[in-house]
Amino acid sequence: MKKTILIVDDKINTLKVLCAILEDEGYRVLTAKNGQEALTIYETEKRIDVVLSDMKMPEINGLELFHRLRSLNSKAPFVIMTAYGSIESAVDAMKQGVAHYLIKPLNYDELGIVLERTLRSAEMTIELADLRREVREHHATKEIIGSHPTMQRVFELLETVAPTDAPVLIYGETGTGKELLAKAIKALSSRSDRPMICLNSAALPDNLLEAELFGYRKGAFTGAVANKKGRLEGADCGTLFLDEIGHMSMSVQTKLLRFLQDGSFDSMGGGGTRHVDVRVIAATNKNLEEEIAEKRFLSDLLYRIEVFTITLPPLRERGEDVLLLARHFAEKYADKYKKQVAEIEQEALDALMAYTWPGNIRELENCMARSVIVSKSNMIQIRDLPEKIYSSELEIRSITSQGVIGEIPEQGMSLKEIEAELIEKILFKCDGNKLKSAAMLGISRKTLYEKIALYDLKSTLNSQ
Repeated sequence: MKKTILIVDDKINTLKVLCAILEDEGYRVLTAKNGQEALTIYETEKRIDVVLSDMKMPEINGLELFHRLRSLNSKAPFVIMTAYGSIESAVDAMKQGVAHYLIKPLNYDELGIVLERTLRSAEMTIELADLRREVREHHATKEIIGSHPTMQRVFELLETVAPTDAPVLIYGETGTGKELLAKAIKALSSRSDRPMICLNSAALPDNLLEAELFGYRKGAFTGAVANKKGRLEGADCGTLFLDEIGHMSMSVQTKLLRFLQDGSFDSMGGGGTRHVDVRVIAATNKNLEEEIAEKRFLSDLLYRIEVFTITLPPLRERGEDVLLLARHFAEKYADKYKKQVAEIEQEALDALMAYTWPGNIRELENCMARSVIVSKSNMIQIRDLPEKIYSSELEIRSITSQGVIGEIPEQGMSLKEIEAELIEKILFKCDGNKLKSAAMLGISRKTLYEKIALYDLKSTLNSQ
C-alpha cells in the first residue's frame, strides 16, 4: 500500500514540484495551500502517514498546524520546511515533537532520505507499541488460568470491560483471585501506564480507612502531624482498587458515593474540595443486596459501582482447573526454590481433585509451594501434600474398598438406583456434609442438591 504524504505550503509552484517528485517516488500525495485546508483534509482522510509543511504561512504557521493536528489525535510524523535563517525556530519545533526539519531551497535527495527515515521510525514506534501491548496483555492474564466454561466467561467479560472506564464490581469468595483480576483489567485498559492503588477496606478501622482513602490535613486528628494525600489523589488518572468494599462503614460509603457521583472529595480536616480522574474497581465476598437489606450498605453506592460485574467462581466448582493450577504453581515454585520437580503423581492429583479448597486458589498455591519444598524427588507424591488434603483422598479409597454399593440383586439395578444408593451412603459417611460429599462424588455442590431432590434423599440431609 502506498504511503500518503500531505504537503502544506502557500506557494503553488512548490506544491506542484514536490507533488510531482514524490509521486514519481511512489507516494500518494495530498496538497494543501494553507493550514486550515490541511486540517480539513485531515478530518476527511482515513490515513495520512506523514505531513510535510512549510514553517512560515499566513494565519496558521507550520508549528501551530503541528499542535492543531496533535490536538485532533493525529499520530502522523511532522516534517517542517524552513528557510536557512529560521533554523533556530525549526530546532525549537523539534523539541516540541516535530520529527525533522529541511532547509529551503530543498535538496531533493535529502528530502527522499528524510521521508524514508521518518516513515520507518514511525513504523518502528507502532511495532514497539504493539509489542509492549502484547507483553502487557500476556503478563496481565498469565496468572489467570482456567479452561472451565465459567472461567472462559470471565475472560470474555474481562476483555469487554477492560478498555472502557466503567466501574467494575468483582464478586467472589476469599482467595478466588479478585485482586489479580482487577490488575488484569487495569493492565488491559487505556490507563495501563498510570498508577494502580489498592486498598483493603477490611484491613483498617473506620477512621484510618477514611484517612487513607481521602487523605487528611495537619491537625485533623491526634497523630496527624502533617498533611497527607489519600489513595484517591495518588490514583489520579489511574485506577483505584477497593477490596472487600462490603466492610466499609456507612460514613465512608457516603463520602465514596459523593466522589463517584461528581469526582470530588474533601480531605479529613478540610483544605478544600479536590477533583481527580480515577477509575474505581471494587471487590467483595459479601452479598451486597443482603447488606443493603440489613442497612449496612448504601443502595445508591451499589448502583454506582455495579455498572459492570464479574463473578469469580470458587475453585471447588471449576473441575479440572484445579489440576491446571496445581501444575502451574508447582512449576512456579520449582523455579523459585531451584527444585527439580517436573510432575505430580496421579495419586496426588486425585487427592487435589477430591479436596474442597475452602481457601480457593490462595490455598492451592500455598499447598503447592509447600509440596515443592518438601518433595524429595522430581515428582510431587501424595505424602508431599498437606495431611488434611491427602487424608481426604485416603478416606475416599477406604470407603470405596469397603464396597459402598451393597450386593446387587438378581434382577439387577438401574443406573439411577445405583447412583441414588451411592449418594446416600456417601452423605451418611460424611455426616451430611454437602461440600465433602460433592468432592468425593466429583460433582458440584449444586449438582448434589439437585440429585438429592431428584432421588428424594431428604432423610440424609443435615443442615450445614
